[in-house]
Amino acid sequence: MSDTTFLLIPSAGSTAEGCQQVQQGLALPHLDRLLARLSPHAAQSDSAEETSFSPPHERALARALGLPAEDGHIPWAAWHRHQQGLPASSDAWAFVTPCQWQVSTDHVTLRDPEQLGLDEAASRALLAIVSPWFAEDGIILHYEQPTRWLASGPLFANLATASLERVLLRDVRAWMPDAKQARTLHRLHSEMQMLLYTHAFNDERAARGLPVVNSFWVHGAGTLPQPVPGPSAAPTMPTPLRDAALREDWRAWAQAWAALDAGPVANLLRRAEAGAPVALTLCGDRNAMAFHSAPRSLAQRFQSFFRPLRAADLLPKL
Repeated sequence: MSDTTFLLIPSAGSTAEGCQQVQQGLALPHLDRLLARLSPHAAQSDSAEETSFSPPHERALARALGLPAEDGHIPWAAWHRHQQGLPASSDAWAFVTPCQWQVSTDHVTLRDPEQLGLDEAASRALLAIVSPWFAEDGIILHYEQPTRWLASGPLFANLATASLERVLLRDVRAWMPDAKQARTLHRLHSEMQMLLYTHAFNDERAARGLPVVNSFWVHGAGTLPQPVPGPSAAPTMPTPLRDAALREDWRAWAQAWAALDAGPVANLLRRAEAGAPVALTLCGDRNAMAFHSAPRSLAQRFQSFFRPLRAADLLPKL
């Protein structure tokens, strides 16, 4: 599919009540025209529960890149290292995001790490504090960016981990790694909360009015398949819909959809009308629905003319 223009749209729909409301008045004329020209692509579509560890767009992207797409087992950290030109290996890697858990009587909510105000100096200082504790369990931490570290260790070889997007601003308990398989991580979570609760690192942050850091989230764990998938044309994946959905700002989400329809979707439509091969995958909280340029039977053309698939019918099903 290297000569195919592929558009992958995360958070194209949502089961959230606010999203369902704004969808009712959403006009997406270019998307409607594009859907009328394309055929469903069952091999690239899938369905899962909202509590799946990997959101639909991550599963779709993994399939496009030739990576394992099993829920919770997409090796994003190992793939990231490979994309950075680091030597491919059979080692298991994961991302570790320092974060704040806000604990109440019935929720443990993960605060947006980007709101913590961590810069490189603070992140490296925190890394130096916690690294020895992880090292005792065979986990080696490496600085990568202020709100994301890399971790290597045998623990991550077969560990199912939930995407950070699944838990952002939500109760983390539905997406914690399996207690039996991840006893080490569960213990480390407890130890980090006790260590950081009274640590001078957080005392100094609190004195400056900055949020404390009291936990971490592990995601993107796994090993790269061998041989590593060869070069492939990654789909274009615009994120404004996803960013608005994560904040549950449905007015901004609707505005982002209008801009997307007038821009990338309209461009894809023009390519399809010119006879170029195109692919479109729409993802929501549960499902990924894929479409592509493909010869259609007379019955399919007849149906698309008299009963065209429209965005208004499709998006609520994502």
